[in-house]
Amino acid sequence: MSLPSISLSAASPRIDSEEGVAWHLDRLIGRLPHLAPMRERAGAVVPRVNPKGFPGLAKVICGQQLSVQSAAAIWGRFEQLPGALEPETYLLLSEEAVRSVGFSRGKFSTIRVLAEAVRAGKLDFAAIDALPAEEAIAALTVHKGVGPWTAEVYLLFCAAHPDVFPAGDLALLKAAQHGLGLDARPTIKEMIALAADWAPHRSAAALLFWRYFAALRDREGILL
Repeated sequence: MSLPSISLSAASPRIDSEEGVAWHLDRLIGRLPHLAPMRERAGAVVPRVNPKGFPGLAKVICGQQLSVQSAAAIWGRFEQLPGALEPETYLLLSEEAVRSVGFSRGKFSTIRVLAEAVRAGKLDFAAIDALPAEEAIAALTVHKGVGPWTAEVYLLFCAAHPDVFPAGDLALLKAAQHGLGLDARPTIKEMIALAADWAPHRSAAALLFWRYFAALRDREGILL
């Protein structure tokens, strides 16, 4: 079930529906037709929609540096903790309780920092979700434990922001090398520069590259 869109602009829909993703991909590839073979190989490119706000960012933090399977198992246990998904009640949980489901001390502390910021009125997710990408990333990364990748993934998967590209994601770097025919895997700095040409459709480009990576891995066993 899609979350309702919060449009940055009437001309740039959120990527919280298949129609929204397709809208951006059509315009991106219409301008840059060399990406069309990647779309053909990728197959259906669908949105990934997670909760917004505090629980959404907590879920992204849970998944830092973990496999998809491990993160899903830990998150499943975490969300069963009474009060874990609301800032005020998360602050009542002990470190022992949170770490017992598989969180590290660092992740427990990061989410506590965020809960305290929400309680103090220093973190307003609704306001951040409506900002341009660069401003939203800056607003999130002032909080200890939230780096650029975490902020970008939150904006893409939770806020359905239309113009975010997590250039530090290894799968995206591998997909870019193969799909764009590059001689070597791009550095993060090079990936940022490449992705700049895809604005204001960078989120759809990221979804395309992730799906392309998955298609190659599943069909040909490469890029692992």
